[in-house]
Amino acid sequence: MTKLKYVGLNRIAETANHHRYSKDETMPGRTYGQFCGLARALELIGERWSVLVIRDLLLSPKRFTELAQCLPRIPSSILSARLNELEQAGVVRRRVLPQLDAAVVYELTDYGSELEPILLQLGLWGARSLTEPTEGDTVTLDIAMLALHTTFRAEHAENLHVTYQLHFGDMTLHALVDDGTLKVAEGPLPNADLTISTTKLKQLMAADLTPQDAIANGDVTLDGDPELLTQFTQLFHIPPAPTPPQGLTTR
Repeated sequence: MTKLKYVGLNRIAETANHHRYSKDETMPGRTYGQFCGLARALELIGERWSVLVIRDLLLSPKRFTELAQCLPRIPSSILSARLNELEQAGVVRRRVLPQLDAAVVYELTDYGSELEPILLQLGLWGARSLTEPTEGDTVTLDIAMLALHTTFRAEHAENLHVTYQLHFGDMTLHALVDDGTLKVAEGPLPNADLTISTTKLKQLMAADLTPQDAIANGDVTLDGDPELLTQFTQLFHIPPAPTPPQGLTTR
């Protein structure tokens, strides 16, 4: 798992207590009545869609319409409500772009950015239980880019310098691995060490499909050294799915 790189964000210093609710202030949703940090965290970001809104702001600020495109099933009224709640909680802020159109974007505050490693770890935890996408499931470019950050194993990348270009469906992105660090960006990368075209990316990262079988079955198309595909699956890995307990456990 890797620390994301934020590009073009001009972080404004937060006021000391901007992100804190007092006991008398209205919290979004229902309270748990527990004097507990975890309970308070769920009160702040536990409403439906809130975490996904934060997820889609991890890589870059976005306009309201861009967030709506990332979350096609969320009604506009609910998206507006969640953004207002997250802004009130000090997790999200609005910023006016300097361009002539003076558009407003939403971005994470310093307080909101602290959720980054938590959400990446939670995403990896959830990825272990992913099976196959169902009809209507969407995979956005941000989801694909965050999947690489989430599954990256820095310990396998020490003293390693390699570049990958990935074609996943109609999306193109690239990854640069440089001595334990990872940078991921949208678009093609000229002269990448390996170009991978596949719809079986999750299966490769979860070791449900070996690189050798993927190549033999035509599940992946490569431009570059095939051995780099094996290296890719070592760098980007989803741990095995959990095994459900059978019956009552006794000690």
